[in-house]
Amino acid sequence: MELNQIETRFDEIKIEEVKCCEKDDLDLMSISLEAEVPEALYVGMKDFISGNENWDQSKLISSAIANFLFQNGSDDRAVTEKYLNDIFNL
Repeated sequence: MELNQIETRFDEIKIEEVKCCEKDDLDLMSISLEAEVPEALYVGMKDFISGNENWDQSKLISSAIANFLFQNGSDDRAVTEKYLNDIFNL
């Protein structure tokens, strides 16, 4: 896999399933992804998670993505809610 390449499994989600879901259901859906990160980030993530029992890898990555999207102009309500919840519930 090339650096910065993200592999997702969108093809396993049927379009009909997504269309019949309500907006709130889509907010709760999860998609697995795989990404290569620099070792320094991995070590930092691992150290943070081991020192904070309320966090796990999935929550940390989800929070980081929401933070990035919000700070770069996303106007999606779910992204904003995730961003704000993570800020005030640390």
